[in-house]
Amino acid sequence: MTSLVTARGISKSYGTVRAIDNVSFEIEKGKIMGLIGPNGAGKTTLLKAVLGLTDCEGQLSVLGLDPFRQRKELMEKICFIADVAVLPRWIRVSQLLDFMAATHPNFSRTRTDELLSHTKVRPNAKVRELSKGMVTQLHLSIIMAIDASLLVLDEPTLGLDIIFRKEFYDNLLNDYFDGEKTILITTHQVEEIENLLTDIMFINDGRILLHASMESLPESFAELMTSGEDADVARRLGPIYERDVFGKKVMTFKDIDRDQLNGLGETHTPSVADLFVAMVKGAAA
Repeated sequence: MTSLVTARGISKSYGTVRAIDNVSFEIEKGKIMGLIGPNGAGKTTLLKAVLGLTDCEGQLSVLGLDPFRQRKELMEKICFIADVAVLPRWIRVSQLLDFMAATHPNFSRTRTDELLSHTKVRPNAKVRELSKGMVTQLHLSIIMAIDASLLVLDEPTLGLDIIFRKEFYDNLLNDYFDGEKTILITTHQVEEIENLLTDIMFINDGRILLHASMESLPESFAELMTSGEDADVARRLGPIYERDVFGKKVMTFKDIDRDQLNGLGETHTPSVADLFVAMVKGAAA
């Protein structure tokens, strides 16, 4: 596999606050990586470093480039959608597309027109006349018309209703992702993207808690719902986290032989959201 993003011991501080703390990871070509973390965990700072918007200590390579010193070259190979689509409100859609065609060497006006033809976004409309969902559709159509190797999405569907969110991810998979491109996405709506992801990375307090492929999770983690004496037996097996659900105990285990849990209750692989909570709260405990 080819690594598009390689980080070695990167750190970033704002005064006395350590936003990123000695982080190392790789993102392979053709992956859909979910970067999961609570507010203030370091997600945005990490994305800014990848995009060349802030410098950092350590070694960081994106598409073989130093994102801070070679940002101009990087921006021709990478696309970015933030939680707030920053498009000029006064501009007409057609003018925006003309500008993109004139300034970005890898932008296809024909492709954008094709994508927008399936939406309610009209060429003569001004951005300020569009709903938030339509602005997101416009932004995504522009992004998908750029031949980029890496797409970075930071809370791309924040504030959208469930229909627009569903359409956004469907379009992303059907019209953009081809197994060659790479997507790095952050969201608090983890349940909506869990089935899209090939890999996940948990971050909290500026540190990586987990970096794994989705297919490896059943081998590494198990969740057990149990009660009574069975819960006492299971607890002696060393769960990383335990919580109460409707009068029963739900325990999360790491690197355990599932045969040891047989007969103690219902066993399954935890969801990404439940696993994240277990690792964050388990580490705190």
